[in-house]
Amino acid sequence: MSATLTQQDLFTKHKTIIDNAIKAIHDRGFYAQYPEHPKPYGEEAPINGKAFFDGVQNTNYDELLQDNSGKYEGTEDSPYTQKPLGIKYPVSSPVDLVARSKEAFEQWRKTSVDQRAGILVETLEQIKNRFFDIAYATMHTTGQSFMMSFQASGPHANDRALEAIALGYQELTRFPNAVDWVKPMGKFDIKLSKKYTPVPRGIGLVIGCSTFPVWNTVPGIYADLIAGNTVIVKPHPKAILAAAIVVAEIQKVLQQNGLNPHIVQLAVDTVEKPITKHLAENSAVKLIDYTGNSKFGSELEKLEGKTVFTEKTGVNSVILDSVESLEPVVQNLAFSISLYSGQMCTAPQNFFVPESGIKTADGQVSYAEFVDAFKNAVTGLVNHPKMGAGTLGAVQNPDTVKRTNDASSLGGNTVLNSESVKNEEFESARTCSPTIIEVDASDEKTYKEELFGPIVLIIKTKDTKESVKLAQELAAEHGAITCAAYTTDSKIENYIEDQMSLAYAPVSFNLTGFIWVNQHAAFSDFHVTGGNPAGNATYVNPEYVIKRFVWVGHRKLA
Repeated sequence: MSATLTQQDLFTKHKTIIDNAIKAIHDRGFYAQYPEHPKPYGEEAPINGKAFFDGVQNTNYDELLQDNSGKYEGTEDSPYTQKPLGIKYPVSSPVDLVARSKEAFEQWRKTSVDQRAGILVETLEQIKNRFFDIAYATMHTTGQSFMMSFQASGPHANDRALEAIALGYQELTRFPNAVDWVKPMGKFDIKLSKKYTPVPRGIGLVIGCSTFPVWNTVPGIYADLIAGNTVIVKPHPKAILAAAIVVAEIQKVLQQNGLNPHIVQLAVDTVEKPITKHLAENSAVKLIDYTGNSKFGSELEKLEGKTVFTEKTGVNSVILDSVESLEPVVQNLAFSISLYSGQMCTAPQNFFVPESGIKTADGQVSYAEFVDAFKNAVTGLVNHPKMGAGTLGAVQNPDTVKRTNDASSLGGNTVLNSESVKNEEFESARTCSPTIIEVDASDEKTYKEELFGPIVLIIKTKDTKESVKLAQELAAEHGAITCAAYTTDSKIENYIEDQMSLAYAPVSFNLTGFIWVNQHAAFSDFHVTGGNPAGNATYVNPEYVIKRFVWVGHRKLA
């Protein structure tokens, strides 16, 4: 069977998946192509994943199907053992990576949209078989718990990638490929044959982060690929393995279908010798996807001749006005700030509480009573023998621990100091529990910046109106990816929604139970609005894909 027939067969094979994903994008209801529970993937999968991770340590990673210099590098270590993983990856210079990507582009751009879609969904079906390999890789490079690593880097990431494929496919097929155009001119007609071609922009660079190396990376990879662009994936040097597995599986499917595996490449560097800037500034690189700190993200956004998609840092707020019952609210918020030790871009930081306290169905709760209840909820969670260590996970970067431990020097009143939390499975795990500090609304210097990690500031305000004003200003000036709000008054709810919308910050109202402000679901939630300084792009809206190609129309006299 020829390569072309195989590619077309893949589109037929996966057409139902693509159609269902497109429908889900429009419906915006719950949809998951890849179940988030481990059971559907087989009883042996977790065992095999652990065996893979144990076996790949202290070796040269050899799954990638790409040329290299013969040199290998790698500096990853596990936040759970605080020992090097010893995995080395093949190294290539930025010049060589770009040259190979240019060559592969000529083949990939001429591959039809249907064929690209079928091949890309097939890569997700193959990545599905590596979910547990990826889970252990994520866990021992980022510090996420095993279950979070499995879900975020496995099924949730695959769903986000499928979302990009589906939306891209829809936009690429929105207009006809060809049309006979006839303009009546009275006694005669003018007839033109017209063709419409979506032309990819060229090479895409996808820059990963150290905390979510797959979930934050695959949307850009697949949005580039479905549009016909080639991709260079540059993971964070401390979180390479999970991304390497994903790239390797994509390359295998490409090669099996007669295509150049250099359509996707892994670019490896070290903290001491970074290559990201060299790649980003290369004139052949036309698209850049970036997740990371605002300073470097803003520099990338200013590069000329590039289309840049960023998710940067922000300051996420919680607005507390009134609740039905205080206990489920503080429990929910305690979990939100403790989950993965606050190392999520969606984790709340600033809690705005009126000085008069919070209304409940059982009467007014004073400001001091709320602070005490919240402190107790956090303490109870992190010290829980079955939940504490698993919720916190481990801290990816030692600087985050130092920042959390030193947070009391910010000023204000320290309500709860951070402590190391024992992990029964990994006695050397790098851990720290949340720090809680009270500050006044006038102390803007303290709370008007992101404090990455498990650091919470409780800010006493005059009233809810001031709380909303400050949260809105923060989002507009410094960015916000999430905002949580609690109120039982529909008028206040509408007011909060309206005001935060002006800062392009989405609000989650009255969350309790097993749903938290940190969570964003593929096919339903838009992750980052692109409207405030937290980032200029959204997972996944039409703009996220249509800026990766250009419609070009050709015509001739018929």
